[in-house]
Amino acid sequence: MQEYDLYINVKKPAIGLYVKKGASLPDIADKSDWVFDGTSAQDLLPPSVIEGVNAFGHAFRDMD
Repeated sequence: MQEYDLYINVKKPAIGLYVKKGASLPDIADKSDWVFDGTSAQDLLPPSVIEGVNAFGHAFRDMD
């Protein structure tokens, strides 16, 4: 089963960024704003996150 790494934005903790497990963060302006927060199995995530990662290599999620 595919797994996904979650990064949280320290300046805006309500924003999460998912990538495939082991992939680096996408080319974003300030990578220091993002901290690793763990790994989740595919069946624990909404379909929209999986679709976004498959299409774009990453997906944002409202963590509230």
